[in-house]
Amino acid sequence: MSLIVIGLSHRSAPVELRERFAYPEPQVVPTLARLKESGLVREAVLLSTCNRVELYAVADGGSSDGASALAEFLVTDRGCREALTLEGALYRHGDLAGVEHLFQVACGLDSLVLGETEILGQLKKAYDAALAAGHTGRVLNKVFQNAFSVAKKVRSETSIQRGNTSIASVAVDLAEKIFDGLQERDVMVIGAGDTSEKTARALLSRGARSLFVSNRSFERAAELAAELGGRAIRFEDWEQEFARIDIIISSTSAPHYVLDRARLARLLESRPPKSLLLIDIAVPRDIDPEVRDLDGVYLANVDDLQSVAAEHLRTRRVEIARCEAIIRERARGLQPLLTQGAHPGGQTGAASRSTTGASAGMDIFPSRS
Repeated sequence: MSLIVIGLSHRSAPVELRERFAYPEPQVVPTLARLKESGLVREAVLLSTCNRVELYAVADGGSSDGASALAEFLVTDRGCREALTLEGALYRHGDLAGVEHLFQVACGLDSLVLGETEILGQLKKAYDAALAAGHTGRVLNKVFQNAFSVAKKVRSETSIQRGNTSIASVAVDLAEKIFDGLQERDVMVIGAGDTSEKTARALLSRGARSLFVSNRSFERAAELAAELGGRAIRFEDWEQEFARIDIIISSTSAPHYVLDRARLARLLESRPPKSLLLIDIAVPRDIDPEVRDLDGVYLANVDDLQSVAAEHLRTRRVEIARCEAIIRERARGLQPLLTQGAHPGGQTGAASRSTTGASAGMDIFPSRS
C-alpha cells in the first residue's frame, strides 16, 4: 500500500493547461467518489486552486503503478490527454516524498508567492470535504493533521511569511507600479470571494480612492462593500461604472471569460483616454488574453505575477533552509505509518495528531530545466 501525490502546479504547467485541469468546488467530492468506485484508491483528497491541482491518495500496490493509473484518471476525467506528452507537466511523489511535498505546500514553500498563507486554508477545506464525505482514512487523516501542525510550527518559528505573502498583495504591488501609486485611482473587484476580499483590503490600505464590488450574488457583494466602505454593483450592471475605473481585479469561478476582447473594445469606445489595468487572478481565467492587443490596456494573470513574487522571494530565501529542516525532522515520525499502510478497508474517522516527515520526490516525466 502506498501514499501517492500526483498533480500539476504553476511550477510545471502554464495557466492555459492548469485551467483545464481545475475542478469547480461542486465537482470535487463527486470526483473523489468516482475515483474510489474505480478501485484505484482507498483514500483520497483533491486540491484544486488557481496555482495547482493535486490528488493525494492511498492505493494498493507500488507507488509507480498507482501513480500511472491516477495520471490516466486525471487526464481522462479532464479531457487533457495531451498533458501526457508535455514534459514535466504532471509530477508524482510517493510515500515519504509525498508527505514532504504536502508539508511544503501547507507551509507555502511551493507557492508562487513564497510563504503565502491562503494555501493552508485551501488545504484544510479540501481535506474537510474529503473527510466529511468518507473519502479519507487512517493514513491521510494523520498525514494531513500533521501537515497543519507543521505549517503552524513554521509560521511561529521562522520568518518565511514576513512581508507580502499572498497573490492579492503581489497584485496590488503591481498596480502601484503601473500607476505610480493608487491615490486618485478607482478600483473594481469582480467576484467577492476570499482572494477578492484580501485584494480589496490591500488596495484600500494603499490609498485607493474608491472601491466597487460586483458579484453574481449581490448580497455577498453588498456585504463585502459595506464592510470595506465601498459600493456594491449588481453583476449585470458593472459596465455602467466602467468609464471611471482604473483597475479591475477579477477572481470569479465562471467557467468562461467574464471579459473578452470584443466586449472590452466596445466599452473602451465610451471611456476617456486613460490606462486600464486588468489583473486576472482566476483559474479558469476570467479575462481573454487577447485584450492585451487593445491600446492603453494592461493585463496580468496569475502567471504574470511570478516576476513580482520573485522580488519577495529574495528577501525570504534564507528562511527556506530552516523550514525544510523542520519538515524533515517532523517527517521521520510518519515512517512507521507509511511502512505499515492503512488499516484494511481504508477506515475513515477523526484524525489523530502526531509528527510527520518526507524525502525526495519522483517525477512521472523529467522536470523542466
